[in-house]
Amino acid sequence: MLPLHITNETSRLRAVVLGTAVSNGPTPTAEEAYDPKSLEHILAGTYPVEADMVREMDAFHDVFNKYDVQVFRPEIIENYNQIFSRDIGFVIEDTFIKANILPDRERELEAIQYIIDQINPAKVQRPPEEVHIEGGDVMPWNDYIFIGTYKGSDYKDYITARTNMEGVAYIKSLFPNKIVKEFDLVKSKLEARDNALHLDCCFQPVGKDKGIIYKSGFREEADYVFLLNLFGKENLFHITRDEMYHMNSNVFSIAEDVVVSERNFTRLNTWLRSKGFTVEEIPYAEIAKQEGLLRCSTLPLFRD
Repeated sequence: MLPLHITNETSRLRAVVLGTAVSNGPTPTAEEAYDPKSLEHILAGTYPVEADMVREMDAFHDVFNKYDVQVFRPEIIENYNQIFSRDIGFVIEDTFIKANILPDRERELEAIQYIIDQINPAKVQRPPEEVHIEGGDVMPWNDYIFIGTYKGSDYKDYITARTNMEGVAYIKSLFPNKIVKEFDLVKSKLEARDNALHLDCCFQPVGKDKGIIYKSGFREEADYVFLLNLFGKENLFHITRDEMYHMNSNVFSIAEDVVVSERNFTRLNTWLRSKGFTVEEIPYAEIAKQEGLLRCSTLPLFRD
């Protein structure tokens, strides 16, 4: 049996599912775009090519090897985007939760079924149909579970709204001993600089008590203030609208003192190092064009 254990975002990582860019398929049409950033690059002719994305993911894999992390990869689906494994499932404590994702991405779950088959079936959950939830919106943080959502009455009109309040209620029912705190996120179908696709697009904890945050990603100032009070202003690195667009909050922690970051995030990486972190810099700017980055490409299974 494959053991599961995830209680936060930063404890020492032992096992992870890393997505794949192999056989990624042709550049989508504008009509096929799931998010405004991909659309922007499709229209500009700058959408990433497979070879570049494979190279970037190989660099990420090399860092996991360096830290002796067990890495699982999805089975290859021909001509299909399987980069963002965070969307399709997530682990809280010792439970694997299959995400209810956009229907035409269901095949991505099938491609990691061989991993799910190694987990105790009693510890695998599939939410009911009315529950929308994706891993990018779900962050276990010790006593808390942070969840990004969208509370607007026009929820169903937004392909960028991925987790609903039924999803929040579902997690509360599964983990009654946790403090489940939802955050109402800003969404845009057309402007990537004003679209917090998931919670990890505008917030992520690092280390034991620090975090990266984008204030304008929250629809309610009270949600931002909650995190300010919990972490302390001096412990939060505030990113700009442009840095949010480039996904600066979407780094990935291998341990409390080791963060994998994009090599162009100069301001952030300098701050992390000043706080005592080891920063493993890798190229990931091509993958970022699809409105996802390092955290989005990972599905952690076991942390100490």
